[in-house]
Amino acid sequence: MDITADAVRVAREALTEDGPRDITSEIAIPPRLEGSAVIEFRTAGVVAGRPYADAIVEQCKLDQIRWIALDGERLFARAVIGTIYGNLRAILRAERPLLNLLQRASGIATLTRMYVDEIEGTGVRILHTRKTAPGLRLFDVHAVLAGGGSAHRLSLAQEVMVKDNHWRVLEETGVSLVDVIRQGHAQGVTRFHVEVENAQQLEMACQAGATRLLIDNQAPDIVRAWTRVARSIAPTIEIEASGGIDLTNVRSYAEAGVDYISIGALTHSPKAADVGLEVEGEK
Repeated sequence: MDITADAVRVAREALTEDGPRDITSEIAIPPRLEGSAVIEFRTAGVVAGRPYADAIVEQCKLDQIRWIALDGERLFARAVIGTIYGNLRAILRAERPLLNLLQRASGIATLTRMYVDEIEGTGVRILHTRKTAPGLRLFDVHAVLAGGGSAHRLSLAQEVMVKDNHWRVLEETGVSLVDVIRQGHAQGVTRFHVEVENAQQLEMACQAGATRLLIDNQAPDIVRAWTRVARSIAPTIEIEASGGIDLTNVRSYAEAGVDYISIGALTHSPKAADVGLEVEGEK
C-alpha cells in the first residue's frame, strides 16, 4: 500500500471540499500572524491517521505536526497527541479536514483493537472487508492495521473470490468450480477464496483446489463442524468466518478453529473518535 501517495490525494480532495478560501479567517485574523494548536484525543482509544493528517498540514503549507503519540498507540482520554505550528489562518484552514480524518481513522482503529483484544490468545486474525468508504479504502485499511487487524484483499484483481452470486451463475451456465480455478491458474493466480453456504459447496471447493473457504452467516457450531470436514479433505486450507459476528460472539467463532474472521463493521459502522484542535495563541 502506498500510503504516502494516497494521503496526498485524500488531503487534496478534503481541502477542495471546503472551497478555495476561508473567508472567515481572512476577515478575522491578520495574514502574517503565527501561532500553534494542540491536537487533543478526548476519549480513550487507539490513535490512527497520522500520515493523512501530515498530508493536510503539508498541503496547507504549515510546519510538520510535532507528534507525541504513534499510530496504533492506545491512549487514555484527554491526551494531547500532537502540536501544529505555523500561520494561524492556515491552521484554521487545516482544522476540520485534519480532524475528520483523525476521527474516522482512530474510530476504526479503536473498534478493531476491541475485536483483536476479544480473541487474544486464539491465534486468529481479524480482517477488514471491502465495505470501506468509497475513495477511502487505503485510508480505512491503514486504520484497521493500526488497530492490530490484518489486511484482506484490496482489489478485485488480486485473487479469485467466488461468492454466492458467482455460484448461481456457475450453476446456470454449467461451468464448474474446477474450471474457474484452472483458468485462474492459467492467468497466474495463486489465491482462490470460495464462499460456501452448504456442505455440498464446501466439499466441492476443497476438492477443486480452493486455498481459503469463507463460511458466511453460520453459527459457531456449524463453522466448527465444517472446518473439521474441510481440513479432512484439504488439510492446509484456510478458513475464514464472516457474517453476524460482533463483540458478543467473536470469541466463539475464533474458538471454532478458523484462521480469520472478517468484520465489515470495522469500516462501515465505526464510531468516530472525539479528537479536537485548540489554538494556543499567537507567537
